[in-house]
Amino acid sequence: METREKIADVLNDLIKINNDRIKGYQTAVEDTSWSDVDLKALFEFYVAQTKKFNRELSEAVAKYAGELPDKGTTTTGKLHRIWIDLKTTITGKDRQSILQECERGEDASKKAYNDALGEAIDFPTEVQQLIRNQADEQLQGHDKIRDLRDNES
Repeated sequence: METREKIADVLNDLIKINNDRIKGYQTAVEDTSWSDVDLKALFEFYVAQTKKFNRELSEAVAKYAGELPDKGTTTTGKLHRIWIDLKTTITGKDRQSILQECERGEDASKKAYNDALGEAIDFPTEVQQLIRNQADEQLQGHDKIRDLRDNES
């Protein structure tokens, strides 16, 4: 595969997983009790952060691959959102349940970024650095969600 195509594929995969992350956190905002303002604010922060990630990735797709970025989501992400909705309907919308499902989504994002870093060895330094920076920020989000979940136990 040509490097330009590989860049487009890797970055578009990240855009799709980020679209899943956005939709997942939007669902979490809706499912979170009005009294859990701390969680709502955190989830809204992650929505804004991830939209920023996608703007940066979209610019890189256009610059390095000469393509329009993908706007979709992954099939796995759609299934995860259905599962979140079903689980919260059955078990309730308590903090721990919502945080558990958010962590599962963060695990998927972490895996996608780690996979992308493995694929990006031959990419321009600027693209590698973009992926690495976003992976670091995403990992901080993952760890924050995990720590909040652990504190709810």
